[in-house]
Amino acid sequence: MAGKKQFDVGVALDAAMVQFWRAGYADTSLDDLSRTTGLNRSSIYSSFGDKDSLYLRCLDRYAARYGSRYDQALSCASEEPLRAIRAFFEVTLQRIADPAVPDGCLIAQTAMAAPALSPTIAARAIEVLHFQHARLRTALSAARLTEGDADDFALHLAAVNQSLAVMSRSGASQKQLRTVIEISMGALSRALHARS
Repeated sequence: MAGKKQFDVGVALDAAMVQFWRAGYADTSLDDLSRTTGLNRSSIYSSFGDKDSLYLRCLDRYAARYGSRYDQALSCASEEPLRAIRAFFEVTLQRIADPAVPDGCLIAQTAMAAPALSPTIAARAIEVLHFQHARLRTALSAARLTEGDADDFALHLAAVNQSLAVMSRSGASQKQLRTVIEISMGALSRALHARS
């Protein structure tokens, strides 16, 4: 339409996602979102709804982007479970090392702020964390761990993965993060060999 400003929704969502990720929900104002997306307030509201709606879209975008990478990493779990879990952690380490995005994890950050967020946003973050646990449990079950062991290791590995994001945000080095991963990998390796 003549006179209507066109913009790339994906680019705007990515800009908003990075702003929320860097500053958090509470410390991101509509002025911040307007500045980072290049959209005025009315365009933000008409395109994405209120701040909560935009944040939910950003959470979903984040979860889909990194979730597909985690799924790809775990796709070989039935044949090479240790390689799959190592690749899973590499997705996180690559995200942490990516200079184009903030340290940490938008989902973990959201979950930690849940008491101050709307119930809908808090529930979405918890849902994504549960899905991460389920993703790992499915991969470990395919690796022929017992149901109980698969569930326990999935819980542990999901917790380690979130801790990497928190540690990176507080300045931990790649070497320190890899040390944490290696301890978990050692425990998983022993459990898998015990099943052989």
